[in-house]
Amino acid sequence: MAGVTDRPFRQLCRAQGAGLAVSEMVSSNALLWGSEKTRRRIDHAGESAPIAVQIAGADPLMMAEAARFNVEHGAQIIDINMGCPAKKVCNLMAGSALLQDEALVGRILDAVVAAVDVPVTLKIRTGWDPEHKNGLAVARVAEQAGIRALSVHGRTRACAYRGEAEHDTVRTIKSAISIPVIANGDITTPEKALAVLQQTGADAIMIGRAAQGRPWIFREIAHFMATGEHLPEPTPAEICNILSGHLRKLYEFYGEYTGVRVARKHIAWYSKRQRDGNTFRQHINRLETAEAQLNYVGDFFSRLMEQQVQAA
Repeated sequence: MAGVTDRPFRQLCRAQGAGLAVSEMVSSNALLWGSEKTRRRIDHAGESAPIAVQIAGADPLMMAEAARFNVEHGAQIIDINMGCPAKKVCNLMAGSALLQDEALVGRILDAVVAAVDVPVTLKIRTGWDPEHKNGLAVARVAEQAGIRALSVHGRTRACAYRGEAEHDTVRTIKSAISIPVIANGDITTPEKALAVLQQTGADAIMIGRAAQGRPWIFREIAHFMATGEHLPEPTPAEICNILSGHLRKLYEFYGEYTGVRVARKHIAWYSKRQRDGNTFRQHINRLETAEAQLNYVGDFFSRLMEQQVQAA
């Protein structure tokens, strides 16, 4: 979720019912900490506690220093990424590439846990590839190192995001360790959330891609879990209000030039399920100002509202 879970998106997801929102990955390479990208990633102004920051890297000492750096800048939970399947991360032997080396995993976890006084959590996949599903072994290493909670995505690194997530391995891991386990992967509806919890016995669920353009999925799941009933789908007016507020936060956070460009992918996600969304996206991606984006979004959803009234 790098490039997605910036501060405006995290704040929006929390407002829509997410219990915890973790930052984008912060590199353990100290040479990058002065960059504009990293400065934005460690900006937690106005965020609700607990503030969770994810770090990535392959060197135990650098990871420990990155943990200390982020705690000094407001992190209240350090999350270690050993689940990212992206080639540019794995080529550095970080992310899910680390699952190939359980001894190194242990050294990294030991170093980070010892470096900070805040809880340290870990995100993994079920293994490197379908022939090497060592998620259980890594989970045991994590528990021994003092990791406080473990998130497991139900695919191997080699699977990336192809096919369906399998949660049998998550169930096996949950039954074998005593620390909380969080299930992740293909949780796209309230029914799927409940089914994954029941299948795995996990303590919680984690949602990533399903929240893109649909941040209200968190409140939908929470309501379904509590009542067994579905909330009504948000109206075009409500979606317009949520999206417009999100855009304004992006412009404020990034400045207009970068904010307009970051906003384009979010606008595309919000409009995916809407009538005439393809035509809308083709036009709005050519707009260069915040005012033009906001006006066009308002006009598009106003037309959807009119169509909804006419169809009623």
